[in-house]
Amino acid sequence: MVINLVLLTAGFLALIKGADVLVDSAVLISRRSGLSELLIGLTIVAFGTSLPELAVSISAALKDSGIAVGNVLGSNVANIALVLGIGSLILPVKVSRASIIYEIPFVLFSSVVVSMLLLLRGSALTRFDGAILLCLFVIFLAYAGKMAIGDYSKNLFNTTHDSGISSHGLAKPFLLTIMGIAGVVIGSELVVRSGTSVALFFGVSETLVGLTVVAIGTSLPELVTTIAAGLKKSGALAFGNLLGSNIMNLLLVLGLASIVSPIVADRSVLFEIIFMIGSVLLLIPLCLKDRQFGRVSGFLLLFVYIAFVFTTIVSG
Repeated sequence: MVINLVLLTAGFLALIKGADVLVDSAVLISRRSGLSELLIGLTIVAFGTSLPELAVSISAALKDSGIAVGNVLGSNVANIALVLGIGSLILPVKVSRASIIYEIPFVLFSSVVVSMLLLLRGSALTRFDGAILLCLFVIFLAYAGKMAIGDYSKNLFNTTHDSGISSHGLAKPFLLTIMGIAGVVIGSELVVRSGTSVALFFGVSETLVGLTVVAIGTSLPELVTTIAAGLKKSGALAFGNLLGSNIMNLLLVLGLASIVSPIVADRSVLFEIIFMIGSVLLLIPLCLKDRQFGRVSGFLLLFVYIAFVFTTIVSG
């Protein structure tokens, strides 16, 4: 038991450090290309911070573990209620008009699609379901590509000699990116192995572990990124990261995991689905007034997460 707890801690540390290095290097590469902070958050940073969920879920699917579904649902609730809640308490997180019109509705749409598939399949996802999710992910990439073209065209129009946009010095960031990926993959393997052992030792379901301990651990990169972006007054980067991470968790992570091997949760995830969709719906009224999340919003989101954890423990 002690060994498993040590491995679990080591896995979380590797996940956090690996994702941190990956995000820093990816942001450096992206900013040197002149892309907007929102697009950086939605794509490069979101992919980097979603790698723990991707690695954990695929590894769990290969082991026929119930952590895969619970990890994604729990991580998505944690990203919004816990991460955005804490970030909003530190500094207001500003929301762009594009996020309100396009990104939040797409997160909601993705959440509803995944929820319907899970409910229809009895908390499971087949390879056919995975193909559907990956097709939706391609649509998201097309939207991101359209944003990138718009950013590039805008930068060409507005470029000056001191714009700071450069294609030089990319070797080191690329090397750090590879190192970050390695840390994330190794850490995820440790989390799955030790997390499953801890779940069995305490007699709780693997899905519940995925919804709480593993989900929070794999959401720590989003939390660190959001806090750092908030302190640097990069609200678009922070919010884009959270939305992009949730989209990738639902479409890419669950899509690839179920393609690798059909995944089945070992308990009903109805309450988790309700909280996941409800937390996304809550974003709309909270950000419409001032187009930002302040301390009041932060306290409300944290209350939602506490209620989520309490509900999952009671139901699990």
